[in-house]
Amino acid sequence: MSTHRYDLIVIGSGPAGEKGAAQAAYFGKKVAMVERDYYLGGAAASTTIPSKALRETALALSGIRSRRLYGVDLSLRRQATIQDFLHHEEVMKDTERRRVADNMLRHNVDIFRGIGSFKDQHTVKVTSRDRKPKFLEGDVILIATGSSPRWPDNFPRDHHIYDSDTILRIKDLPTNMIIVGGGVVGCEYSCVFAALGIEVFLLQSQDILLPFLDRDISLTLQKSMSRMGIALKMPVTVRRCTARTKGVIIELDSDEVIKADTVMLATGRTSNTTELNLEHAGITLGRHGFLVVNVNYQVVHPETHEPVLGIYAAGDVIGPPALASTSMEQARFAIIKAFDLEPYKKHVAPVLPYGIYTIPECSGVGKTEEQCVSKGIDYVVGKASYNQNARGMITGDHDGFLKLLFKFNEDPRSPMKLLGVHVIGETATELIHTGLSALMMGASSDLFINTCFNYPTLTELYKYATYDAMGRRAKRLNSD
Repeated sequence: MSTHRYDLIVIGSGPAGEKGAAQAAYFGKKVAMVERDYYLGGAAASTTIPSKALRETALALSGIRSRRLYGVDLSLRRQATIQDFLHHEEVMKDTERRRVADNMLRHNVDIFRGIGSFKDQHTVKVTSRDRKPKFLEGDVILIATGSSPRWPDNFPRDHHIYDSDTILRIKDLPTNMIIVGGGVVGCEYSCVFAALGIEVFLLQSQDILLPFLDRDISLTLQKSMSRMGIALKMPVTVRRCTARTKGVIIELDSDEVIKADTVMLATGRTSNTTELNLEHAGITLGRHGFLVVNVNYQVVHPETHEPVLGIYAAGDVIGPPALASTSMEQARFAIIKAFDLEPYKKHVAPVLPYGIYTIPECSGVGKTEEQCVSKGIDYVVGKASYNQNARGMITGDHDGFLKLLFKFNEDPRSPMKLLGVHVIGETATELIHTGLSALMMGASSDLFINTCFNYPTLTELYKYATYDAMGRRAKRLNSD
């Protein structure tokens, strides 16, 4: 039995696996990557990037971005085919896969294609259909196998029913569809398909979409989605799903019956660990099948928190927040800790942004208003609307706004510390980074007041939202 020796073995080539491998290779470590699929990139390359590409296609072909260009009709929906809608998605998927492969080649990472499983705590067996098993030994092993869509038991396996991994293989655009789950994936796809002219029913088990958002953002998104024609059913649960020859029938707990051509399940995800033979490495799964890690992303026993020597994990396989951006940072930091490479990177960022590619986009970082209330933090809000901003008026996005939360203080001459930033509207996921940087610096209201922003830009909203917060503070002090 031949064995290949490495400093690091990475199982999985998604965002966590790619960045973890590159980080170790950057510091001269000999790295192997094990990937079960033919293509590298994981779910990010296969579904995340393509879904965002589909969103851009929907925005272009539906004419939404020309909503304020009166007299100009840029909508191509009537002539477009399924091939038109999915062409850009296929191009982006192939491009991202090539980028990951090129990155691994550039870092001299050895790629082993096949199913990776533990033989023991430091040995990974790679099994493929057409080759003999290979055995890799590593001082450090990073588990970055990601997650897969969760399929509820009350939904049959049928060609009319898709999940987030299979929806992009749809052959024909349906007339109508039901999306089950009002989380990030469900909301994003609801907006995309509604923009393409499909009648969409969105079923959510809670009474609000995306409850982790600042409530102002969530309620504004709900109104926007309703205006797009999305039928929001909240809170409801599915009692029964029946697949027919020409569609699907769903019965709700409210006794309402909905018929549609297609159903998409956006009902959460489960970690990819079943093929790893974790018991051979002395690893026990935690709640909901996720791996449990400590602050260094080293795998630990879920009850005793005893670390498993030399084994780390990052990304979806350890559970929320399960974002590509956070997965990358987790993996980089895990490698720094595993090989004692400090002070290159001393910690994972203390504040992590989220970006939601609905129509309109939503993004946020730091505390929400609800969190401030629950923690007893005295705060003041500042808002600035796109429709009062020159760039916002140019883009035609009249419903967007930027919301800042500052810690209240009673000295009108004293700056207020920034607590949170929340945006809904055009390029919200880009606009958030100014606020993210400010939070990372521990900045106050003075930063935005004293900064000169380009004109016309949406970033100016930070200055005017800060002025608004200062005005509200003054009004509150005067009323007291």
